[in-house]
Amino acid sequence: MKFSDQYGSPGDIPKVIPVFPLSGALLLPRGQLPLNIFEPRYLAMVDDAMRGNRLIGMIQPKTKDANDGVPELENTGTLGRITTWAETGDDRLLVTLAGITRFHVVEEVPGNNPYRSIKASYEAFADDFLLESDSGPVNRDQLIATLKDFVDAQDLSVDWEDIMDASDEALVNGLSMLSPYGPEEKQALLEVHDVGARAELLIALTELFLHRECEDMPGQLQ
Repeated sequence: MKFSDQYGSPGDIPKVIPVFPLSGALLLPRGQLPLNIFEPRYLAMVDDAMRGNRLIGMIQPKTKDANDGVPELENTGTLGRITTWAETGDDRLLVTLAGITRFHVVEEVPGNNPYRSIKASYEAFADDFLLESDSGPVNRDQLIATLKDFVDAQDLSVDWEDIMDASDEALVNGLSMLSPYGPEEKQALLEVHDVGARAELLIALTELFLHRECEDMPGQLQ
């Protein structure tokens, strides 16, 4: 049985989970996020997760720290399961998280572990467990056209065959996770309701990025 088959509804997931606060990181349901773990507290978190259910919540810290120096957490993150795990020769762990569902932070849970844990609520994101065909409609033609403009502007090389073959969800979520945007934009991409809305936001963010890049180029008409 695939690990994804174990999680068919919010009731299949534990309410208390460890979290990895990482600015600029975006994990979405059914997405894959590689992580390079080297801080002792997060090495301990991964070790504990590997001895248990392999579940870790990815969440961004807020840009402004709390008074005690411990960063406050955003209200929304994504639960992932460790699907690959490898040790390196220099005391690091290379892991991959597969996204399961988003969650809301109910409260932080005190404990004796060096890492942070929270009580999570998944009920608002029951649609994350649905098949991708049930997600919102995607304007695929506009998304591809905007991506081509971005690739040309950045002089990038992409595998267009893979992109054209990707499902709407895989395409939108993959581009969102790989996008060069900042923490606030990544959080907005996370929090939109469905894949269709995420595609619209991704298009808008990319068009704004390209507009700003054009304005910053010397010799361009203002």
